[in-house]
Amino acid sequence: MPPERHDIALTVNGTAYRGSVESRMLLSDFLRHDLRLAGTHVGCEHGVCGACTVLLDGAPVRSCLMLAVQADGHALVTVEGLALDPERLHPIQQAMHDHHGLQCGYCTPGILMTMTAFLSENPSPSEDDIREALSGNLCRCTGYQNIVDAMLDAALTMRTSP
Repeated sequence: MPPERHDIALTVNGTAYRGSVESRMLLSDFLRHDLRLAGTHVGCEHGVCGACTVLLDGAPVRSCLMLAVQADGHALVTVEGLALDPERLHPIQQAMHDHHGLQCGYCTPGILMTMTAFLSENPSPSEDDIREALSGNLCRCTGYQNIVDAMLDAALTMRTSP
């Protein structure tokens, strides 16, 4: 007996998609394999590391814990959709670059998406606020200080830029 399939329609990075997915297909697999958006990384497959974080209607979610059918009718943003202008990085991406917050890069997409949602809700965070918000994203390459510095800078840029 073939696996049950469901038709879904959603928006990813501003582009409308329609398709048919198996009932048990994870959102992370749909993004990576069906849509070929490989920026969403899968680390632990238990929702602990945060590497698979995407924005669902503006809220950060772990795409390894969500089924693709659950995204039906919703708007998603992945790291590929963060910079609206292909010639210019999003302020959060630019700050990570400027402050050497990138190491191996595996955790980076999840951190960027988590911080995008966080800074939209808290445009003037303290260092402690940022550390708390980052606590759900694991990075094995850094001590987080450069990432925290980058987010403080990104917050300032986002507050003062038109």
